[in-house]
Amino acid sequence: MATAASSRRPLGVIFLTVFLDLLGFGIVIPILPLYAKEMHASDGKIGILLAVYSAAQLVFAPIWGRVSDRFGRRPVLLVSILGSCFSQLGYALAPSFWWLVVARGFAGICGANIAAAQAYIADVTDEKSRAAGMGMLGAAFGLGFVFGPAAGGLLSKLGDAVPFYVASALSGVNFLLALVILIEPRGAGERSASRVLSWSGLVRTLSSPRLAVLMLVYLVITFGFANLEATFTLYLSRRFHYERSGASYLYAYVGVIMIIVQGVLLRRIVARVGERALVVGGTLLMGTGMLLIYLSMHLPLLFLALTAVSVGNAINTPSLTSLISRSASGAEQGGVLGVSQSLGALARILGPIFGTWALAFGVGVPYAAAAGVMAVACVIALAAIRQPPSGNAVIAVGE
Repeated sequence: MATAASSRRPLGVIFLTVFLDLLGFGIVIPILPLYAKEMHASDGKIGILLAVYSAAQLVFAPIWGRVSDRFGRRPVLLVSILGSCFSQLGYALAPSFWWLVVARGFAGICGANIAAAQAYIADVTDEKSRAAGMGMLGAAFGLGFVFGPAAGGLLSKLGDAVPFYVASALSGVNFLLALVILIEPRGAGERSASRVLSWSGLVRTLSSPRLAVLMLVYLVITFGFANLEATFTLYLSRRFHYERSGASYLYAYVGVIMIIVQGVLLRRIVARVGERALVVGGTLLMGTGMLLIYLSMHLPLLFLALTAVSVGNAINTPSLTSLISRSASGAEQGGVLGVSQSLGALARILGPIFGTWALAFGVGVPYAAAAGVMAVACVIALAAIRQPPSGNAVIAVGE
């Protein structure tokens, strides 16, 4: 088991790798719906465009996770980063909407590598520092969403396809850097001897009461949040008349909050209150923020709503991921985290489809529905998740 000192350098390297990956991702996200609109895509087609990314993740997240258990984290990360480079180039070169969907699907296959990144962190941290390590990964996400959307908004003024070319170039640079500096955290003797595609093992994962409840909460929360991811750019355009640059800056605001919470505050908070309290509190904050987005007619209330959603997500996601990781053995980290990412992908398939469909009933309806879903997740977490008395103990569910 790695100590805090010995894990610091590997955490820094994986932080840089994930940050560069998410920087390119952040450039693309705010402008992709409007880019599709210029190809005459309807709201429903945009929902399909966003959902196909998660559909690919649904299939490939557990595969990447199990491959990383067997062959190592480094090769999985390298292959997926290179694939991201080509997928983002595909956005820029797409001659039609359906070619854009194909490129988005390939990006989803490559983006399923998050399970390998999470397993990498699990390999180099102990259980006491696991949530803080996952928080560092979340901070890399936050940085990507600070600089990525802002850069995307500025680059889009130079041409519709320019942000995608830049995102592709960033992925290329990321691949070269990772090739040089990223090391494998485990020796060959520590890797799983199980078959790479052990679907029976994945079924057993979901049959564990501890993991099943944690993953159900993860599924419900991700479904609710996917409403925001899928519809927020369109919401801003229709309610506040924001276009690409305005939407990008608000995404950057969300990223700043995530950096502060996950990069600075989370390590201190989790040591005092535990992951279970952060999951419950974070879900409650997210639900409150979603309700405020539904009610927002003026920018001050919208900023308050985004603050609540961002803080809630920043403390919720790494805490929940830590609990899932701590409920798995070392040889199954990649596979178990891959299953959680796969369930998250399922939620991000259903969320965009539901969210864009709900827009037909009113621009704020997806957020009212998301608030209700968060309330359900909060009740499940309160009723079924128990924090063990020791900070190093494995999480207990339903006991």
